[in-house]
Amino acid sequence: MVKQLCFCNIDNIDETLFVTADDLYFAEHKLIDLAMDFYQHGGKKLYIDEIHKYAGWAREIKNIYDLIPKLQVVYTGSPILDLEVGEADLSRRKLEYRMVGLSFREYLAISYGYHLPVYSLEDILKHKVDFPYAEARPILLFKEYLQHGYYPFFQEKGYLLRLQSIIKQTLENDIPTFANMNIATALKLKRLLYIIAKSVPFKPNFTKLATLLDMNRNTVSDLMCYLEKAGIINQLRAETEGVRLLGKVDKVYLNITNLSYVLSDNTPDVY
Repeated sequence: MVKQLCFCNIDNIDETLFVTADDLYFAEHKLIDLAMDFYQHGGKKLYIDEIHKYAGWAREIKNIYDLIPKLQVVYTGSPILDLEVGEADLSRRKLEYRMVGLSFREYLAISYGYHLPVYSLEDILKHKVDFPYAEARPILLFKEYLQHGYYPFFQEKGYLLRLQSIIKQTLENDIPTFANMNIATALKLKRLLYIIAKSVPFKPNFTKLATLLDMNRNTVSDLMCYLEKAGIINQLRAETEGVRLLGKVDKVYLNITNLSYVLSDNTPDVY
């Protein structure tokens, strides 16, 4: 999951425009035309959300950059897969920020107002951590974080249901669209993730999985890579050298612990 952002301290509301790229407006209008009209009327900063849902977005962003250099454009998109397939070369024109989820420190700061400094593992093991132990217990709070503290919207109601919806969107829409999958392969992708989630950490046997899913072994490997690029799983590769390193996956984990509570039938074992 990716966010491409440019942070500004203060924006003049009269010179700023925010749009979502999946708005019906763009069914009959082009992004470049909107940007040009906005700039001609004094606009300076254009924010575009869900950019990956606009067909040909990369080329139009490139044109805006080249034709209207004084207009600052900030665009965001969630699926990492779609942001990597722009047909125009934006590598020399953009600053990209990959936004990961919250750390435990950030979760504590947002939830409880505990602003803790960064500690090394050595400091933690030696109990050199200045924590408000009189008010709370860190292990209990860490369990909260493992369950529902990774994404900033954890404070909203129905966090796990919303996370489940995001996973469903990724599996049924984002990855299949990126990989040009048919419906049958998309269903097998969901089944593969369910198999992984039931036994994390998962030690993959690609030949066995291929038989179980009734597909080519290399296709199974591709599906695993798609899940990894989409930020759903992590593949732990063994320490090998040379050609043997390619495709040598020792263990598979869910990318974040919060997913265990969404995808698993049982309560995850955090120990």
